[in-house]
Amino acid sequence: MKFKAVRGFKDWLPEGFIKYDFLINIAKDILKKYNYREIKIPILEKTELFVRSIGEVTDIVQKETYTFQDRNKEFLTLRPEATAGICRMVIEHGVYAQAKPLKFFTVGPMFRHERPQKGRLREFYQVDVEFFGSVNPFYEVELIQLALNILKAPFKELGLKEERFTLEINSLGCEKCRPEFRNYLVSELGKKEERLCETCRDRLRRNPLRILDCKNEKCKEVLKEIKGISEFWCDECRAHFQEIKELLKTVGIDFVHNSYLVRGLDYYVRTIFEIKAEGLGAQDTVCAGGRYDKLLSELGGPELPAIGFAIGVERWALTIFSKENQEEKTLPEKLSQSLKPEVFLVLLGKKQFKIGLQIAKELRESKIKTEVLYEEKSLKALLRDANRAGVKFALILGEEELKKGKIIVKDMEAGSQKEVEIKNCVNEVKNLLEKEK
Repeated sequence: MKFKAVRGFKDWLPEGFIKYDFLINIAKDILKKYNYREIKIPILEKTELFVRSIGEVTDIVQKETYTFQDRNKEFLTLRPEATAGICRMVIEHGVYAQAKPLKFFTVGPMFRHERPQKGRLREFYQVDVEFFGSVNPFYEVELIQLALNILKAPFKELGLKEERFTLEINSLGCEKCRPEFRNYLVSELGKKEERLCETCRDRLRRNPLRILDCKNEKCKEVLKEIKGISEFWCDECRAHFQEIKELLKTVGIDFVHNSYLVRGLDYYVRTIFEIKAEGLGAQDTVCAGGRYDKLLSELGGPELPAIGFAIGVERWALTIFSKENQEEKTLPEKLSQSLKPEVFLVLLGKKQFKIGLQIAKELRESKIKTEVLYEEKSLKALLRDANRAGVKFALILGEEELKKGKIIVKDMEAGSQKEVEIKNCVNEVKNLLEKEK
């Protein structure tokens, strides 16, 4: 029997993982400059956490979670997102009592049983960012600015033309004004129910706001005939959203007000946003987030305003590494070099293996990426191996060199070589690599 990865789950080979690692390190570096602190939360949570936070009648909880009973007959769920788990952590450990604001981020896999396609896997990775402590719109705009800075940073780092990202924003109103809009939706769309798709007919009774996000063209036509949520905002929500727009303009961030924008999670209130990238097709949302002021209290904690976002790492990578003029498997030079060793030890015989073991140790302790083969091969074969590895320099130690206490340093690109004392070879390589930079 030939085993394959589970559908919707993927293996990360070195050429793919290095892209992931590169992006995550960029994100972490920027987040730490904004004084966000990294945390880690469990992949498994009690199912009730997601039912109470995301919503029992959302598509995610109803259709997409990986939920099972463990041996204690307790229902557990592989996390479909990170916000609920972080809120649980803040409550369980009393973190909410610390000085505000609370600023956290985590990186890791999420799980949803969706139909796999380009940019959408069943195991997918996210950079999740959460801010607790204020309803001040300045913090929201700074958070959006942070998300855009992270998304754009790899293009600058790799010297690539910046991908065009589009920011879409909306407000879902609050617990005072949203119920009126919900009632209006049920009433108006109920009159046009026969024109809705089967999924939206079900949503009409369970979660009518999700109809606004339907991709079915017939449903989109129906939505054009009804009022948008902005006509139902209370004065506070209207003023809040107006200030968000003015602040975005102040800092030079272009945006589109999409009055049909909703999120698939019930906990959002007021501001929500998505950042989309060109060229990704239907799955073009790279980052999404919003405000969730009531979630902590709904989970048993204190009332604490909060806002956050998540970046889908796989989709983010597609914006950078799948450009028209670049095959998906092709790595920019900066990344491809990091997969290659800097030095290759060519050891010609078993006597040389023991000395080579020590030399390799000293090279690696000096933070020089070193490859060595403890195999009895000819000089020609070992140099061929060094070439295949894409190495810059080879250190050749044969029986004659060992007798003299010397080693040959060969420049693999130039073809030149020289003998140096074995005891000095590490410093010699360090100097050569420094010149290369």
